[in-house]
Amino acid sequence: MNDTVMVTGGAGFLGSHLCDRLVKEQRDVLCVDNLFTGSRNNIRHLLSSEYFEFQRHDVTFPLYVEVGQIYNLACPASPVHYQHDPVQTTKTSVHGAINMLGLAKRVGARILQASTSEVYGDPAVHPQTEDYWGNVNPIGIRACYDEGKRCAETLFFDYHRQHALEIKVVRIFNTYGPRMHPNDGRVVSNFIVQALRGEDITIFGDGQQTRSFCYVDDLVEVIVRMMASDASLTGPVNIGNPGEYSMLQLAETILRMTGSKSRLIFQPLPSDDPKQRRPDISIAKTKLGWEPKVSLQDGLEPTIAYFRGVLNSQR
Repeated sequence: MNDTVMVTGGAGFLGSHLCDRLVKEQRDVLCVDNLFTGSRNNIRHLLSSEYFEFQRHDVTFPLYVEVGQIYNLACPASPVHYQHDPVQTTKTSVHGAINMLGLAKRVGARILQASTSEVYGDPAVHPQTEDYWGNVNPIGIRACYDEGKRCAETLFFDYHRQHALEIKVVRIFNTYGPRMHPNDGRVVSNFIVQALRGEDITIFGDGQQTRSFCYVDDLVEVIVRMMASDASLTGPVNIGNPGEYSMLQLAETILRMTGSKSRLIFQPLPSDDPKQRRPDISIAKTKLGWEPKVSLQDGLEPTIAYFRGVLNSQR
């Protein structure tokens, strides 16, 4: 069996950290990315490794390679990016899943889908468990991502049932860390960049809506464990940090850690923005022996340092 591991979206924030981990384990890694939201800078340090190969490719087109495992992470993951071209976002999730599943079927590879907590929409159940079907607006401005990822999950389970394909599905909750895009519109990167620039920090709504924040190293650990788990564990499995913080708490923490004098300003809540989001990670704990170890404070330190370096290089 071919032991090359393919990571689609491998030059992105999460994908590049996963590539780091796999190369460190001396796995042969094929990183595939069309560089729409990914960046060569995220993988530049890996290009000289004998275990790493980069291929520029868009997963909405078929790919003919020989691999043993596929981590399918390809898709813009922040509202700013996935709403930029919503039709292409849906294509990336749906056509991308079809193409990668077809490849996995042809070469007999095990394949993992990076799904998302967005499949739960604006949840009416809290915290969210994997058996909750969600509360999604199918025609809203976030639907290209939410419904695209839901359809991808459908395809994964149908390939599993119809073709006995070995699949793994993880639902990723908010993740942060170095290599996040400074302009991705996500709350952690937004707050840090605004604080470091001394700009007003923008809080939508009253700031009481909550999110859970998982440091990227913790997330990579559970993704790797999921891929290596028994074939009977298909998922979906929630992965993320169940610690819950309001937007106000996050903003105040970042202000304190950066020493910024930025003011907090409040703006109307965007359409279909979930009011609360927290994973129930019972399955990840019991089946994978995993729970996050990095506290918000400890994870924010290297993240703030990364953004400080990015902003300094732009001066």
